[in-house]
Amino acid sequence: MPLSHDEVKRIARLARIAVSEADVEGVKAQLNRVLGLIDQLQAVDAKGIEPMAHALELVQRLRADEVTESDRHEQFQAVAPAVDRGLYLVPKVIE
Repeated sequence: MPLSHDEVKRIARLARIAVSEADVEGVKAQLNRVLGLIDQLQAVDAKGIEPMAHALELVQRLRADEVTESDRHEQFQAVAPAVDRGLYLVPKVIE
């Protein structure tokens, strides 16, 4: 069902898009093409077709979940200006 001139103006107003009177016919043609494409897609029988996450069959490579670095917590806190019970102390910036 093609859009009318008034419907295009109403859609533009609701979308807060400025469409001049001279541009209404062009916008109407574009919107009608989009709606026609949607009608074509809805006409396709997609029953029994499993949804896909991606157009290609991609598999993400995963690394092993292993610890690769040693615990250097003590080294890092040794050079910190202020530490209390394993926590870094910082100056108050918000009152």
